[in-house]
Amino acid sequence: MSTQVFIDGEAGTTGLQIYERLAPRADIQLIQLGDDARKDAGARREALNAADVAILCLPDDAAREAVSLIDGDTVVIDASTAHRAVDGWVYGFPEYAEGHRDVLRASQRISNPGCYAITSVAMLHPLVDAGVLPANYPVSINAVSGYSGGGKSLIAAFEDEGVANHTDSTIYAYALGLQHKHIPEITRWGGLAHAPIFVPLVADYYKGMIVQIPLALWHLPGAPTAADLHGALADHYAGERFVTVAPLGEGGDPATLDPEALNDTNELRLYVLHNDKTGQAVVTGVIDNLGKGASGQAVQTLNLIMDADESEGL
Repeated sequence: MSTQVFIDGEAGTTGLQIYERLAPRADIQLIQLGDDARKDAGARREALNAADVAILCLPDDAAREAVSLIDGDTVVIDASTAHRAVDGWVYGFPEYAEGHRDVLRASQRISNPGCYAITSVAMLHPLVDAGVLPANYPVSINAVSGYSGGGKSLIAAFEDEGVANHTDSTIYAYALGLQHKHIPEITRWGGLAHAPIFVPLVADYYKGMIVQIPLALWHLPGAPTAADLHGALADHYAGERFVTVAPLGEGGDPATLDPEALNDTNELRLYVLHNDKTGQAVVTGVIDNLGKGASGQAVQTLNLIMDADESEGL
């Protein structure tokens, strides 16, 4: 028997990619609405309640409204920011912790991670959990992403209007008020006592992302080594298909740390760059912001709660 899935917001960047991954599958029946019906609250309510699983690819307020329309036992995977740091919602990152897959299988409310956030959390949580990084460490995060992560408006700014419609540069910083929407999510699921400093960059390419967390090892309790960082990450993700840790020493040249290296995959690859003489390290993650950072992760979680192979369609 096929699983009934409704993608609310199918026409958006993430929704389209999820649709393309699910449409060919015989084990899934997609519930679809016409252009007019997608704007009708009654039609959406009916579709949301008819679905076994609803995947929300909507702005935050619209995602909250969609949840309020559900009267039955529909499982929700919300790709918006609305519920990522809200009690009662499970973080949709199967590799987050031992046993987290069982938590996801038992949940009806799942928040799909953000792209910057899942990469940051994938590095921070194992280090904090292992006691290598104190929860109160003043974390700063550097990142660069392709412009697709900003959705339709940012895509238009790069492709149709020139970069952000005000500069000829091929790269620019944003979230300059230090209030990026992924910060609450990173703080909570990364296990941090304080919000990190996070001012990302967007570059003139479509998709692909690098996220980096610099650490002064000499300043950490016990002065852990780069090998200690690497060991904590490698132990945490041992045996995982989609999150891998490169051998210590890899990633030291620009060709390796290509932000587009994992495009069109559901993979997240972690590196530990280091200088033992100065007692410094930079933990680095490479990801497709539309793959493991959005649509791919949603499909992986759907597969998990369907008891299908997690790699199906990925």
